[in-house]
Amino acid sequence: MSLLLLQNWDISSKVSCPRRRAPTCIAFVSEKTTSHRNYLMQQQISVITLGIADLSRSRRFYVEGFGWSPVFENDEIIFYQMNGLMLGTWLGRALEADMQRTGLARPGAFALAHNVASREEVQAVLDRLSRFGGRILRAGDAPPHGGFRGYVADPDDHAWEIAWNPAWPISPEGFVTFRA
Repeated sequence: MSLLLLQNWDISSKVSCPRRRAPTCIAFVSEKTTSHRNYLMQQQISVITLGIADLSRSRRFYVEGFGWSPVFENDEIIFYQMNGLMLGTWLGRALEADMQRTGLARPGAFALAHNVASREEVQAVLDRLSRFGGRILRAGDAPPHGGFRGYVADPDDHAWEIAWNPAWPISPEGFVTFRA
């Protein structure tokens, strides 16, 4: 369990948190009080939201290309239930308004990844996605560290790595596990 106590911004002290709680516990102590308030931070991501320009074009890529089913959609956003998190595709202007930021840059310096069960599936998935609005950035090939991968951009230029890694087994539910 990881612990961190912030007391007058001194992070050298520690406080214990109940074992039944999430794996990380942060306790804040005010100088004016000796009472502890525990704030739990799980090591997880709940939602990834991509800013997009055209909802129907994006929908075609994710629904017809990946074969995913939306769990919610309206005139501005579509959510896809993933294995453990939600992926949202939201019109960029609405995302900017929600964040109270303007001029969001696209694409960002990141890549999302979709792992597959075999080396042969990598290029097949890349080809399928390119038929439904994607643009191949890198054809499938073997990187120096092993496995097999390629990259495709969605219609809004978000990069997706399609990868097979023999050291990262995929469960029947689609969960990828890092094996040391």
